[in-house]
Formats: sequence, C-alpha cells, structure tokens
Amino acid sequence: MTERTRAHVFVSGTVQGVYYRATTRDTARDAGVDGWVKNLEDGRVEAVFEGPEDAVESMVEWCHEGSPAADVSDVQAEFEAPEDEDGFEIRY
Repeated sequence: MTERTRAHVFVSGTVQGVYYRATTRDTARDAGVDGWVKNLEDGRVEAVFEGPEDAVESMVEWCHEGSPAADVSDVQAEFEAPEDEDGFEIRY
C-alpha cells in the first residue's frame, strides 16, 4: 500500500464565489484524494487533502491555480499525520 499523507491548506485571493470549492472537490475525487474543503469568514478557503503522497502533493500544487475564475494570491500548506478521511466533501 502506498504511504498516506495529509496536507492542511489555506488558500488566499479571489477564491470564494468562483466555484473554487466545487472544482477542488471534483479534482480531488478524480485524483483519489480524501478530505474536505470549506470557505472561511476571512475570505480564504481551507482544505484538507489525504491520500497517497504524490496525489496529495499534486492537489497542493493544483491549489495555486484552482478553478478557472479564481485568482490565487497565496497557498499555505502544512503536512500532518493522516486522520483516516474517507471521501471528499464540501463543508459549510
């Protein structure tokens, strides 16, 4: 089995109201990555990606572009121990 890892990510810029969460969910599911994504009150998007190391790193890189309408200014990611996320959802 491939080693699982977890990335806790905060994305800044124009990332709300531009389908960032939905596109993140769809991209993560296609990549076989578990976790969640949600909007924060301060305008950022928070996400957790958990799965094979290469897939999680790919999702963190993807966050720098995001949805076509997004304008990402910063991505902060911290790698953590996996917490057995199952599936990928949008949280509210």
